[in-house]
Amino acid sequence: MTGLRLATVEGDLMLEQWRHVHNVVVPVAAMSVADARERVGRYRLENAYVGDVLVGCSTVRPPVEGVATVIARVLPGHRGQGFGTALYENGLARARGLGAGVIETCVLAANEEGLRFAVRRGFVEIERYVLDGERDEWVDLRLAPEVDRH
Repeated sequence: MTGLRLATVEGDLMLEQWRHVHNVVVPVAAMSVADARERVGRYRLENAYVGDVLVGCSTVRPPVEGVATVIARVLPGHRGQGFGTALYENGLARARGLGAGVIETCVLAANEEGLRFAVRRGFVEIERYVLDGERDEWVDLRLAPEVDRH
């Protein structure tokens, strides 16, 4: 994991890179440029690079009633090298810094690797659902209290 650099999304190029990772990892929820611009206005978006190579991205949704959402995404060719863990831990620290008392994440149910990643870090499933007019199932998970002690 030597040389990993996390950078806050700023400007059109970085936003397009963030959107690219999102759309590769979650193609059923592919975002338009307008969708991504709306997200950068509400959430903390970061890209992960090794040198100049984009390897992943993250989203931190600030706390609402003490609950923040942390999502880490790694491009398929760069998984298993600790990048997801680094993105997740950075997002977790950021959410805590914003005052989150509870941490959640959201994973496409078909993304078995993403679900395993979350469970290995102490998340437990709290809800499965399908968005109106869609077919794909999503899973909301919450960091278990016994794991979430700092």
